[in-house]
Amino acid sequence: MKVGVLGSGEVGQSIARGFAGRGHEVKIGSRTPGKPELTKWKKEAGAKASVGTFAEAAAFGELLVIATRGGVAAEAIDAAGIKNFDGKTLIDITNPLDFSKGMPPGLFVGTTDSLGEQIQRKIPKAKVVKAFNTVSAAQMVNPKVKGGPPKLLIAGSDAKAKKQVEGVAKEFGWAGVYDAGGIEAARWLEAHVPLWVALMGELKTFNHIFQPLTP
Repeated sequence: MKVGVLGSGEVGQSIARGFAGRGHEVKIGSRTPGKPELTKWKKEAGAKASVGTFAEAAAFGELLVIATRGGVAAEAIDAAGIKNFDGKTLIDITNPLDFSKGMPPGLFVGTTDSLGEQIQRKIPKAKVVKAFNTVSAAQMVNPKVKGGPPKLLIAGSDAKAKKQVEGVAKEFGWAGVYDAGGIEAARWLEAHVPLWVALMGELKTFNHIFQPLTP
């Protein structure tokens, strides 16, 4: 499979490395594809990995991932070209975090809308699935917690796209997924994240994962 990843920070590099390590061709899209850290990433990720612009990555991928900061997600999509998303599954890892008042962050959109929904409205012919946004970059691939592999929280309105993302999650070492519902449920996945950040000090880690517990 060919995968295009929009976003070249720690999150984008981590998930792109996961795809490349499992034999998929992956291209990271960046505003600055020539920056040294991406040259290093490409060398480490191997022959299946490449780097380009947002538009090149979006055109390349059969499956797409957006892993930018939440505040620049719309800008990245515009730079990638709206038509390059048509008919494709887009894994949305973004979070609408607002750090203007310090830590822990708030949300610049929430409860009555979500960044996931805004992205879906912006690219209506794509199939957006919110996923991997509730865990750290270090836990996206081969997550490690007590009790064995956890399940990943996801939300999206296209059943086939969610099944595809469930397959990705299992390939990355997750036990499966918890399907929260349609893309509007991205509101609650995104709302987890300020709480996730707030608990870092209490738990002394940034690798914690929220999981529902049943009797």
